[in-house]
Amino acid sequence: MPAAIHNVPTRNWSYPTAIKFGVGRIAELADHAKNIGLKRPLLVTDKALAALPITAAALDVLDRAGMGRAVFSEVDPNPNEANMTAGIAVYLAGGHDGVICFGGGSALDLGKMIALMAHQKPTLSVWELEDIDDWYTRADASKIAPVIAVPTTAGTGSEVGRAGVLTNSATHKKKIIFHPRLMPAVTICDPALTVGMPKFITAGTGMDALAHCLEAYCSPFYHPMSQGIALEGMRLVFENLPRVYGTPDDLDARAHMMSAAAMGAVAFQKGLGAIHSLSHPVGAVYGTHHGTTNAVVMPMVLDFNRPAIEPRIEAAAAYLGIRGGFAGFHERIMQLRAMLAIPATLSGMGVQYGDLDMLTDMALEDPSCGGNPIEMTRENTRALYDACM
Repeated sequence: MPAAIHNVPTRNWSYPTAIKFGVGRIAELADHAKNIGLKRPLLVTDKALAALPITAAALDVLDRAGMGRAVFSEVDPNPNEANMTAGIAVYLAGGHDGVICFGGGSALDLGKMIALMAHQKPTLSVWELEDIDDWYTRADASKIAPVIAVPTTAGTGSEVGRAGVLTNSATHKKKIIFHPRLMPAVTICDPALTVGMPKFITAGTGMDALAHCLEAYCSPFYHPMSQGIALEGMRLVFENLPRVYGTPDDLDARAHMMSAAAMGAVAFQKGLGAIHSLSHPVGAVYGTHHGTTNAVVMPMVLDFNRPAIEPRIEAAAAYLGIRGGFAGFHERIMQLRAMLAIPATLSGMGVQYGDLDMLTDMALEDPSCGGNPIEMTRENTRALYDACM
């Protein structure tokens, strides 16, 4: 654990699930697993994280409690159904009774998919459980394995969500798979686990948290609770993301970023928008980091939505202490991107002009576009991609 002096609070929350928040609380992992009835959990993480000391330390906690140290780490940055199938095979072969999702959004999402599908009837496809209407009722809820979430990044907020994002490897389309029982039974938010993130991951995940809060705040749908959470989440990101990027062992700032990530995921019950509908296809086709891609398109989407959101952004700017209303808020985003070394354009991430028609079609199929303040059409979405290039 870093030696920096900190004043990070230790708290137990129950919103929207049981959250064990505080430095060092990974030591409680086995206790919480036992409390929800687990005896032989499978820890799901990504390939890079599997080799790091924080993962070994988490496995040590489980091992000392007699729960073994089983790991599945074949998780791609944009996880797909092949990763899920491989994980289910390991889960069933090991006789596991629950999943510990350990890592960033990819590991958390895939771990949920393994828990969801491992014991469903073979004829049920995961794609039949997309977050559309009441499709989730097609699953047998009693067959969904318990989940514990342990985030090691501060971005997606999947640790407090009832869904996971899965990429179809054949169509390169990202799908949101939903079931109420996918909400983790317990979430351990230990800010010390995020200290070792590479700087570009700190930047990308932090901007993902900001994108969630910003889009929820701008969504036209009525949800006052999410509105307030989104506004405070933005404040935490603006104040603390530069701190953690410049001083990685600042545990106070790391704690605030973990809170902002969870707040963004709670807030976007209100809706997402064009940032995500543009970003999802790019990530699926090009394998780009989701949060970084969100950050690239964020200022262009702000400009696109300005006619519908300017008064709301002016109110946010006043609360956040940003002068200049909408223009000042936009400039703060640009300054933050530059400080975090975010690419200026999608072409800087390798996106090709020849793919823009295909990406436009995919963006319009993405469920996020339905929450955008301005209706997205084929013409204006293609123009928006052009602006992002």
